[in-house]
Amino acid sequence: MSSSSFINALRRFIAIRGHVKVFRSDNGTNFVGSTNSLKIDVINIEHGPVKDFLLTKGSVWIFNPPHSSHMGGVWERMIGTTRRILDSIMLETKAKDITIEVITTLMAEVCSIVNARPIVSVSSDPESPEILSPSALLTHKTESADDSFSNLDITDMYKAQWKRVQVMAEMFWNKWRREYLQTLQTRRKWQSATPNLSENDVVLLKDKSAHRNEWPVGIVTHIFPSEDKMVRKTEVRIMKDGKQTTYLRPITELVLLHSASQ
Repeated sequence: MSSSSFINALRRFIAIRGHVKVFRSDNGTNFVGSTNSLKIDVINIEHGPVKDFLLTKGSVWIFNPPHSSHMGGVWERMIGTTRRILDSIMLETKAKDITIEVITTLMAEVCSIVNARPIVSVSSDPESPEILSPSALLTHKTESADDSFSNLDITDMYKAQWKRVQVMAEMFWNKWRREYLQTLQTRRKWQSATPNLSENDVVLLKDKSAHRNEWPVGIVTHIFPSEDKMVRKTEVRIMKDGKQTTYLRPITELVLLHSASQ
């Protein structure tokens, strides 16, 4: 990537998201190592045009030390999961003739899905908990788009380009949601004890029928301890379609977002 291409990409990001004071990334030693033979300009903080551009904008670019990918674990996990799922979708759909318009729109949908993920519960109303997401931090909006295209299937991909995008976006949502939920709550059967859920805990429901970018959050209203005093099922209250609804769920279908004891 040349300095010009890099600055154009940076300008696109800033034009949409606004001014950025601090950037963080890995050192990219594997890329830098191949630049000599490929005759590609190396992009780093000491590179003249890029450094000048950042200085005029009052921005700082912080590189992690070489061989320290763990220091960027927060974003590396998201990138790795996203790339892996996109690769699988491209193989499944045999997307050889995909157009720039389709891929650009698809990546916008992917960005929306990834940034709508729940981080933590933040709400002053115990009856209606809300979750904080990267999208809420970026846009200051907590509402998610309620558009649903789950009625489309893979045969619709070849009827119109917009349908192709939405079918692939639904495929991404289903795969990405499943993988992300696994990272939120790792269970090691019979190997380590975890605290019981308790009443008034804020939890995320693993609802397979949830629409794109929909993360159902609820309050534990009742617990059912077994004879060994371990809680394996709970009663959860959520807001659905503007009404309070109660579900009975095993703890394997719940992810703890906020403990009432904290």
